Amino acid sequence: MTDIKKLIDIMSALRGDKGCPWDKEQTRDSLKPFLLEETYEVLEALDEGDSEKIKEELGDLLFQIVFHCQLAKERNEFDLDDVIEKISRKMLNRHPHVFGKAKYKNKEGLRKQWDEEKKREGKHKESILEGVPKALPSLLRAHKLQKKAARVGFDWEKTEDVLEKLEEEVKEFKKALKKKKQSEIEDELGDIFFMLVNISRFVGVNPEDALRKTISKFISRFRYIEMKAADKKRNLSDMTLEQMDALWDEAKEREK
Repeated sequence: MTDIKKLIDIMSALRGDKGCPWDKEQTRDSLKPFLLEETYEVLEALDEGDSEKIKEELGDLLFQIVFHCQLAKERNEFDLDDVIEKISRKMLNRHPHVFGKAKYKNKEGLRKQWDEEKKREGKHKESILEGVPKALPSLLRAHKLQKKAARVGFDWEKTEDVLEKLEEEVKEFKKALKKKKQSEIEDELGDIFFMLVNISRFVGVNPEDALRKTISKFISRFRYIEMKAADKKRNLSDMTLEQMDALWDEAKEREK
């Protein structure tokens, strides 16, 4: 019995007549939050670089995939074998330079071939912006949409141009603040976020990854402040901002 077959059998038993009540009542909709949660836990493990945690979280994500395949099998739609066959065929078709005789001089030629194959698969429809899931985190979605638009030349020529546009958006945001009109403030702040994503794209940084790592740093540094305050038997609310800033700087120094 292969390992994947073992996992499929476990999933089938969980959904069977004598299975787990919780697993038996799950639906595609009810599983959506778990699929998303497990994906983010994989990303967190990758950020931490903990191989054992990566292995565990990938297993949890795989279980969610097997779960959805089991639900589809019960509806006589498809099973895991069909999913594996489909993705295998897709990868073979999209990589003729590896599994066929095609040759490309550079990444641009390879990208064009990739896009052409996606068109044949029916992935490209009325707009080149189609195919970017609405459910993606906003930073990541903005990044992907901008990349698609840039492929047809809708883009700045250099980073300095994007920075200049960012300054323009900040000025407009300041004007909105003076007006104290909430809808305008929201619009202008959204424009700033969008421009920051453009900057990240120009310098080759994934904005979602960058922000996630910054959040992790913030949590780590703030926890240091909390622990130091606890050591001195003090409440954070009793400390001055200057005192907390000093501990924040200590936390930063410990990271070097």
